[in-house]
Amino acid sequence: MRARLSLPQARRIALNAQALAGVRPAEPVNARAVGRTFAQLQLVQIDSVNIISRSHFLPFFSRLGSYDRTILGTLSGAAPRKMMEYWAHEASYIRPEHFRDLTLWQNRKWVGSAGIDPLLRATLETEIMALLACSRPLTAREVKDRIGHEEEKRRDEWGWNWSSVKRTLEGLFERGVIGAASRNEQFERRYALVDKVLPPALRNGAGTAPAAGSTPAGPAEADRDAAMDRLIEASARAHGIGTLRCFADYFRLPARDAARSVEHLVARGTLERVDVAGWDVPTYLHSAAKIPRRAQGRALLSPFDSLVFERRRLLDLFNFHYRLEIYTPAPKRKYGYYVLPFLLGETLAARVDLKADRQGGRLLVRGAFAEPDAPARTPAELAAELALMARWLELDDVVVVPHGDLAHRLAQEVKRR
Repeated sequence: MRARLSLPQARRIALNAQALAGVRPAEPVNARAVGRTFAQLQLVQIDSVNIISRSHFLPFFSRLGSYDRTILGTLSGAAPRKMMEYWAHEASYIRPEHFRDLTLWQNRKWVGSAGIDPLLRATLETEIMALLACSRPLTAREVKDRIGHEEEKRRDEWGWNWSSVKRTLEGLFERGVIGAASRNEQFERRYALVDKVLPPALRNGAGTAPAAGSTPAGPAEADRDAAMDRLIEASARAHGIGTLRCFADYFRLPARDAARSVEHLVARGTLERVDVAGWDVPTYLHSAAKIPRRAQGRALLSPFDSLVFERRRLLDLFNFHYRLEIYTPAPKRKYGYYVLPFLLGETLAARVDLKADRQGGRLLVRGAFAEPDAPARTPAELAAELALMARWLELDDVVVVPHGDLAHRLAQEVKRR
């Protein structure tokens, strides 16, 4: 018979797997602690939204509290890298050991070089590869200037007016031929040959660009299957417990192929089929998952946090319906522009619309809303968490705008601090 778990048990497993079940460390946070947390999460999504802080900084604050954000630049931008950029859930920091596996399953052709004239693309690829072979990491603008490419600017593409050089660079990045060695202060990628980015043990000596649409190693189907098994195992470990949909979504892998890997992992004993009270879909428990007696975490979660990636999972685990409303017209937003769920213990107790007013030195709470099952201590705990975030962001005050059913009580608690 399959093991049967209660919903609270499933919640605690998930929170523990995501490093959100325990109390934050009391000692100062060092690079080793950040690296351990990243290794546990397996990936962190990158996004340019900077209304509070760049989104990839927030998951580490949620789990570790105040820390030096330059640590991420060291871990991702200096050899031997513990994290590197590639396409995963979206643009993400990934563990370098997952890079080759992800290139075998990378199918997105978003704003890369697929639409460029083939002759121009081939010429640009040759020039770019020759340049990066003998230079420091360069931004797209620097590459364009170095190779002297000029073209007429186009204004007919909404949102992405990228040059052919930038598109070619992104195409090479998609195919795993070049990598992002770091980012500059304007959040632009600095490109380098991927063997200059990967740790030495993971390099394969590639020095030329493969044909568009191919993968660097020309893998056999067995290689792809083994890569999928490794990625699904990593995803399942980061979840602790979940469904096929959860596991496939983490690295944005095709569900049909992911399903075969789940079967492989069940056969090996890495995953165990379990029943969760109230769930009517096949659910799997990772063999390394642990069930804490209780969850004691407290955290504001980025809209791009890995705990909230899969919205159906969030609803099933926490009865929390969540939608990012950045692209919703302001009059139609229910909660606000950049809304962070607030985790208290094993409950998503509230949500707050936040903005860092850097010029005024204030963390603005533009809306605060309690969930129906929010504990009585939610306003006080949320006020403490907001104060901690403000100090981390080097802001002087927390200001609560009177919007939302939790705003008045939260404002009172903020004033008491």
